[in-house]
Amino acid sequence: MNSTVSGKSGTWRNWAGNVTARPAREVTPASVEELSAAVREAAADGLKVKAVGTGHSFTATAATDGVLIRPQLLTGIRNVDRENMTVTVEAGTPLKRLNMALAREGLSLTNMGDIMEQTVSGAASTGTHGTGRESGSIAAQIKGLELVTADGSLLVCSEKENPEVFAAARVGIGALGIITAITFAVEPLFLLTAREEPMTFDRVTSAFDELWAENEHFEFYWFPHTGNTNTKRNNRSAGPEKPVSRISGWIEDEFLSNGVFQAAQLVGRTVPATIPAIAQISSKALSARTYTDIPYKVYTSPRRVRFVEMEYAVPREALVATLRELKAMVDRSGMRISFPVEVRTAPADDITLSTASGRDSAYVAVHMFRGTPYQAYFTAAERIFTAHEGRPHWGKVHTRDAGYFAGVYPRFGEFTALRDRLDPERLFQNDYLRRVLGA
Repeated sequence: MNSTVSGKSGTWRNWAGNVTARPAREVTPASVEELSAAVREAAADGLKVKAVGTGHSFTATAATDGVLIRPQLLTGIRNVDRENMTVTVEAGTPLKRLNMALAREGLSLTNMGDIMEQTVSGAASTGTHGTGRESGSIAAQIKGLELVTADGSLLVCSEKENPEVFAAARVGIGALGIITAITFAVEPLFLLTAREEPMTFDRVTSAFDELWAENEHFEFYWFPHTGNTNTKRNNRSAGPEKPVSRISGWIEDEFLSNGVFQAAQLVGRTVPATIPAIAQISSKALSARTYTDIPYKVYTSPRRVRFVEMEYAVPREALVATLRELKAMVDRSGMRISFPVEVRTAPADDITLSTASGRDSAYVAVHMFRGTPYQAYFTAAERIFTAHEGRPHWGKVHTRDAGYFAGVYPRFGEFTALRDRLDPERLFQNDYLRRVLGA
C-alpha cells in the first residue's frame, strides 16, 4: 500500500479556488484492490474518505481532512461492447480522453456538458449535464457502475443487479461509496450542425417553448444589463462536415470567449461601473455562425476564464417566469454582473437525486468572475430559484440543506435510507454531505 500513499499531503484547492482542504493523507491507488485496501485502512485509522477528480465542483463535495483518494491511475477504456453499444471506462478517466477515444472507435456519447475537463465519475456523481430535448445528463447515459463501499467491498450495479443502488449511485455525490468504473451507453459517431445567433431577451423568452420543441439541443446566454442573448441550436446532420475554420475558431473561441473576455472581466472587477458598457459590447461581439462537426467538438468548448457558479434546475414550465424575475432583480438592484447567465434544459429522468428526477427541467446558471464578491447576487438569485422549487446542481454554490431537499425531491428519503445501509458509520461523510443529506 505504501507506494500509493503520499503521506502528509499539502492543501488541496478546487479549480475555482473557493474551496480548500488539508487531508491527513492522499492515496493514488493503481487498482481497485488498492482502493479497497485504502478504504479499509482509513476506517481502521478512524479517518473519513473522499475521492476527488479535477476539482471542478464549486462546493466542498470532495473536501476532507481524512484520506483523499486521487483516481488518476484508474483511467482508460476497459471494454467496448459493440453488440450492446456500451463502453466501460475507469472512474478517473477525464471526459476529454473518453470523448477522443470514443471518436477514434467511431462512437460517441449521445449528449455531454459544455466542458470536458472533469473525470467521468466526478461529472456523473454531481449531475453534470448539457442541454437536450430528449437526451439527459451524463449520469442518465449510465448503464452500469462499480462502487467500493464502506466495508471495502466492490458492488456491481445496473438496472438488473442491485437496481436500488443503481437508481441512486449514478448521482451519488460521493455519499454511497467510491466509483471505480462506469458503463455508458454509446452510439455510432454522428454529426451535429450548430447554429449560433444573437437574439433579444424578449424574443427568446416569448418563443422559448417553440425553440425548445424545434431543436434537439437548445441553449442560450443572456448578458445582464442588456436585452441581448446568444442562442445555440444543435441538431443532427447528414453532413458533410464543415468545422469552424482554425482562424475563425481562434477568434471566436480563444480570443473573444477567453482572451478578451478575461481582460474585460479584469477591468470589470477593478472598475465595476464599466460593467454595463462592457456587457453591451460583449453581447454583440460574437457573430452568427453555423458549423457541422462530431459531437464533442460541438457540445464542448474551452473555458479558461475562472469563475464561481450557482446553477438551479427549475421545472421547465417555470423557466420564463424565473428568467424574467432574475432580469427584473438585476435591473433594480444596482449590482454589476459581468458574466452571462446560461440557460439549458433536460428531460425528466429516473435517478433518485438527479436535478431532473421525475420532472422536465430547465437550468439557469449565474456566474461571477473569480475574486469578485458573489454572495449578494447569488443570494438574490437563489431566492428566485427556490420560490420555483428549484434544485441546485450538487457541484455548484448553494445554501440549501437536507430539510429543503426533502421537500423538492420526492425520493429523498429513499436515498438517505440507502446511505444508512451502505455507509452506516458515515465513512464517506464530510461537512457538505452533513448539510445536504443530514447527519
